[in-house]
Amino acid sequence: MSPMTLLLQSENSPRSEPLTDLEISWMASIPYLITLPSAWLLVVIADKIGRKFAILLVSLAGLGTWAILLSSLETWALITARALVGISASGSYVVFPIYIKEIGEDSIRGSLGCLIGVFHTGGNLFLYIIGDMLDYYTVLWICLSLPITHLILLTMMPETPSFLLKKGEDEKALKALAWLRCRSEDDVEVIKELEHTRREQENDAQSNKFLLKEIYNNKILFKAFQIALIAVLAREVCGAVPVLNFAGEIFTMASGGKELLLSPNQQAILLGSVQVVGSVFASSIVEKSGRKNLLFFTSLLSALSMGALATWFLLQNFDIRATSWLPLATLCLCIFCDSAGLQPVSMVLAGEIFSFKYRGTVMGVTMSIASFSDFLQLLFFKPLTNEIGIFAAFYFFAAVCFFISVYVILCIPETRARTLEDIYGDLRKKEKREIREKEETDL
Repeated sequence: MSPMTLLLQSENSPRSEPLTDLEISWMASIPYLITLPSAWLLVVIADKIGRKFAILLVSLAGLGTWAILLSSLETWALITARALVGISASGSYVVFPIYIKEIGEDSIRGSLGCLIGVFHTGGNLFLYIIGDMLDYYTVLWICLSLPITHLILLTMMPETPSFLLKKGEDEKALKALAWLRCRSEDDVEVIKELEHTRREQENDAQSNKFLLKEIYNNKILFKAFQIALIAVLAREVCGAVPVLNFAGEIFTMASGGKELLLSPNQQAILLGSVQVVGSVFASSIVEKSGRKNLLFFTSLLSALSMGALATWFLLQNFDIRATSWLPLATLCLCIFCDSAGLQPVSMVLAGEIFSFKYRGTVMGVTMSIASFSDFLQLLFFKPLTNEIGIFAAFYFFAAVCFFISVYVILCIPETRARTLEDIYGDLRKKEKREIREKEETDL
């Protein structure tokens, strides 16, 4: 949205008349509303038909987005195309982490999971650059080529061994795992890994079919669900979503009407570059630092940067001069923290803390709730900041990030290269300690 918002609201808009703030707000927020049902639908499809088929649907939705935008500039077409983005977004952060978790080896699953962030941020930067350099329709044709290419490449990929085992296709599961590990089908390590996956599924076989009720009734599963939900929500409510969608306008507000060294879109390109650096950093360090440490430090730094930015905007309201480079520096730090920890680690953590049976349902629920929060943020961000001041919004984001940093230290277990039994063992120890402390307090 960022590179195209200023164009569509300018006198040079490819439409006959510029878009209004209300139309832009709906375009920005509608994908997150569509994510609510699409996340659930894709989870059902992934569980019933297959992970690979669900990913194919995500690519088709992306293809539909750019095809609609190429065919019409009417408001209904712009909003409908953006609505299809909701399907792509929910698939990318619900089905893709599941697929990656189920095809990746334990020793590198964190790095592989963080690659979603690398390609997401790379895509943001790509759009910032070509949106600033090329005309509207050229950008759309380039974007249309991406889902087409993805559809072709995806046909070469196998279904996950976990799903094939669930369907009773043991031979196909063995072939898929052997291909993924670049080993022969009779390799001891391949057979051992497949048996481990089979045992995990057998342990879940006798449980209640109504998964949400079962999670709620099981104290350890419900604790794990709370951790997954808060971790995913942390990324969505840390301020990165409105910043990335309205980066150009935020920089324009920060300039105070003065001539900028860089245009708003060029500053957004800088922001996108920082995002890519952050996501590459996360992918390279997450297996060394662990999930918990990375999430804590990025949350804390994000809180400090958002607080500093809020204070800068507040000082402007009182005509107090402040360093002009501070908004750019703090936003860059916030976006770096989002892409280096809050975004990738939250998705990796949510995928690692549940077994095959619950993974899809939990990812669908957490993504739906997080997406609804994004919808509300983007729908009301511009009207609220115009009404109460942008500093209030950034103070809120700072408070959320600070809360998450404390929560990580107190409640979230380390999941790096650990089995579910070990992770749940930590949760049981914490539960017993909490019960003992409560009993001592009552006495």
